[in-house]
Amino acid sequence: MDYSMIGKIEKAKRYAQERERFEFHSFKVTVKGDNNSHEVYYENGIWTCDCEYFRTRGRCVHTMSLETILEGMTAPSPVAVN
Repeated sequence: MDYSMIGKIEKAKRYAQERERFEFHSFKVTVKGDNNSHEVYYENGIWTCDCEYFRTRGRCVHTMSLETILEGMTAPSPVAVN
């Protein structure tokens, strides 16, 4: 391996530890639930999930799990006040 690649690998490791460098704008994730898998989408600060709970409440265990994993790397979700 050449020396320039070694430097790039070290820099990549440092970047990976500095979460504030990353900001997600859109993606699709399959979340494997206890009963079924669900597709979760994130697009410009908006979460969607194909599960029934999300359709009726606008938030679900699948989106909340990803929000936790990606804390600080996506726009904060508005909290519904009922």
